[in-house]
Amino acid sequence: MTPPPPQPPPSGTNPAADSAADPRPGPGPLVVLFGATAGALGPDLGSDETDLILLVWQVVEPRSRQVGTLHKSLVRAEAAALSPQCREASGLSADSLARAEPLDKVLQQFSQLVSGDVALLGGGPYMLCTDGQQLLRQVLHPEASRKNLVLPDTFFSFYDLRREFHVQHPSSRPARDLTVATMAQDLGLETDATEDDFGVWEVKTMVAVILHLLDGPSGQLFSKPEVVKQKYETGPCSKADVVDSETVVRARGLPWQSSDQDVARFFKGLNIARGGVALCLNAQGRRNGEALIRFVDSEQRDLALQRHKHHMGVRYIEVYKATGEEFVKIAGGTSLEVARFLSREDQVILRLRGLPFSAGPADVLGFLGPECPVTGGAEGLLFVRHPDGRPTGDAFALFACEELAQAALRRHKGTLGKRYIELFRSTAAEVQQVLNRYASSPLLPTLTAPLLPIPFPLAAGTGRDCVRLRGLPYTATIEDILSFLGEAAADIRPHGVHMVLNQQGRPSGDAFIQMTSAERALAAAQRCHKKAMKERYVEVVPCSTEEMSHVLMGGTLGRSGMSPPPCKLPSPQSPPPLWATSPRPLLPWPLLPPQCCPSQEPWSVCRVSHTQLV
Repeated sequence: MTPPPPQPPPSGTNPAADSAADPRPGPGPLVVLFGATAGALGPDLGSDETDLILLVWQVVEPRSRQVGTLHKSLVRAEAAALSPQCREASGLSADSLARAEPLDKVLQQFSQLVSGDVALLGGGPYMLCTDGQQLLRQVLHPEASRKNLVLPDTFFSFYDLRREFHVQHPSSRPARDLTVATMAQDLGLETDATEDDFGVWEVKTMVAVILHLLDGPSGQLFSKPEVVKQKYETGPCSKADVVDSETVVRARGLPWQSSDQDVARFFKGLNIARGGVALCLNAQGRRNGEALIRFVDSEQRDLALQRHKHHMGVRYIEVYKATGEEFVKIAGGTSLEVARFLSREDQVILRLRGLPFSAGPADVLGFLGPECPVTGGAEGLLFVRHPDGRPTGDAFALFACEELAQAALRRHKGTLGKRYIELFRSTAAEVQQVLNRYASSPLLPTLTAPLLPIPFPLAAGTGRDCVRLRGLPYTATIEDILSFLGEAAADIRPHGVHMVLNQQGRPSGDAFIQMTSAERALAAAQRCHKKAMKERYVEVVPCSTEEMSHVLMGGTLGRSGMSPPPCKLPSPQSPPPLWATSPRPLLPWPLLPPQCCPSQEPWSVCRVSHTQLV
């Protein structure tokens, strides 16, 4: 039930003039606000995701010490069931709540009535004042987000009466342990013990506390309001940053497609640090349903922990404490290229996955189209590469606003060449993780040289499932080879690119490629044979795994057949090797990865570059 509007002051008085003439300094009008949900009350307010059911407020004019009319409004809750604690404290019933207005209507009435009260008391911009942080941060903002309501700017800044009390009385108990009753008790205020209307006693007592504080040394009172961030800001994190562990949480159980904005919306009302959402990736570079979130202070972190098992859609999210070291490990980076890419503020980041290896900036910009331009054109693209420069098929793109990013996301699973491209939202932390993962992955694992030779994992067989490239430019890189093969590069086996070096360790102009099947190898040879690479035409012919390993060992492969490697020529006293007498060609000798070959072995000069394609 909404009480009648406040009565005007007695005739012959002018509150605005009185306020302006009053020499006592002070803030503008304060709206003392109290609220309750259908669930937990007190310090646990908002911890159970229950809806708001009650708002009580009253305007105070600090300079003239005048007080407006007290208002009380019930709010219709979607789940009308009241907790035993709420039912006992409030005396409300499900029937009374069913007849109440919904939250959006109550907020409209609140704004209208407050504006009227403030005008009668002298006017000016007003500020909310609450008992603690929970009502706004843990109740109003999360519920408005769930119901897609837009809160007025009034609800994004407020004074916390507990902190204001602690400024003037620092010797009392910590601010977070204060209550309305203990503040009144510490000040020696007499309260109306007969007031049993739920919420009314709290607001009246808060008003009395405010007026008492204003009569004391109030130089620092009500001068620094609490601020609720309206949006999450992206930004980079350096591995040199020191992050306080008291500000970090880990969220677990996130939908795999959730973005940093979705995580920020889950923690709506709490202030996340700039670039403070780090989505975790698994070993394959895909999101694993976890995120590390860094808040601006420990109080925000403690409120975030109260959202343990709150819901994102139909899934409940677990929230635990984490450490600053964990956050820096996930979100931190050292690459100057990444730092420059992320230096633009207020940009939306999208990740593109599945790009052809030959795709360049012009191809990606053409794929996205003019309707969703990338910020800075080619400068707004960051391609992910292996340490040797090979493309991974991943890239990141910057967009100036949410609308352009949404337009780009509509290109999800569109085709570029013959490949369909995945697009999804990303974060600065994910950019760092992906780049760090590829930068820290060596081309070959570092192994200790063994005492005995270890067979190289090339499967023996007679199928011609490989291709040999001859006549490559000596400056050709693996990236050049992948670009030369074009769409056939998608059919290369993992660890399937082998560049042949001469005895001086320089490129010989030859390379071998292991394909997924003999048919794919034949198709690649037919498509690419005598195709030009850097003004040289390259021969591409099918061959077998045995022939490939034979050449890599130092042997020769000509029209007259295979000649064994010099290091494996039989001595006059030794019997012919098995591979020379067998009716089926066998692998002539176990080929070793370069790191596994003892330096004194003659075949160690025939180095092979093995790379894994992802």
